[in-house]
Amino acid sequence: MTQDSVILSQTRAGVCTLTLNRPDKLNAANDELLLTLAAELKKAEADPAVRVVVITGEGRGFCAGQDLGDVSGRGMTFTEHLNATYNPLIRTIRTLDKPVISAVNGVAAGAGASLALAGDIRLWAQSARLIEIFSNIALVPDSGSTWFLPRLVGYSRAFELMALAERVDADTALKMGLCEHVFSDESFADDVQAYAERLAARPANALKLTKQALNGALTGTLDQALDQEAALQQLAGDHWEHGEGVTAFKEKRAPNFVRAEGQVLKG
Repeated sequence: MTQDSVILSQTRAGVCTLTLNRPDKLNAANDELLLTLAAELKKAEADPAVRVVVITGEGRGFCAGQDLGDVSGRGMTFTEHLNATYNPLIRTIRTLDKPVISAVNGVAAGAGASLALAGDIRLWAQSARLIEIFSNIALVPDSGSTWFLPRLVGYSRAFELMALAERVDADTALKMGLCEHVFSDESFADDVQAYAERLAARPANALKLTKQALNGALTGTLDQALDQEAALQQLAGDHWEHGEGVTAFKEKRAPNFVRAEGQVLKG
């Protein structure tokens, strides 16, 4: 993709980094950005060279939320707009069969906060900030925030953050469980790449099934989770990764879960 694209894509060492590229607007989202990001995620999912996807922002911001100028005067209802853009994107992230890292390099506000919360792993730069800004313009948090946030911080804290539109800094986010790690601004891109490469070296099929299991368990009963685990465990056990893991354990070496070019293995 060219530097003029609203989404920049680069793949290195099994890691596909998708960068929101509207830095002059703190990567505020318009339809083109949202639809292109969803398409690039699907492309990454279909690419066997990609094992992990990173979503981050160009410049000082991660995503400042909806570009209000892009929707002003279009005659589209809020519901129509969400169902055409944000909701399919969030569903794509959550159902993608590869791990998705939200690399929050700056402000994540409104729907940008939802995007930051949607990743399987959330890595923050020290200067990152999150704000559920919807109530400042008398709107309801959307794009998945009402689902993600209370599961991470509890109902009451989520309500408070949404009602008061309080800004959360990186250190507070780490304590609250809004992110897994905070890295310095200066080394952020390198630290994210290194972390993603660690994830890319893990068993891709097992992680895909683990993501499915966790997504199902978040909305199901214990009995449903147990049944799902049993079914997915069979799929994992039948895959070549399991054989490699067991063999490596017996041989007292590190397992190699990344297929070599042209190598034919079961599964």
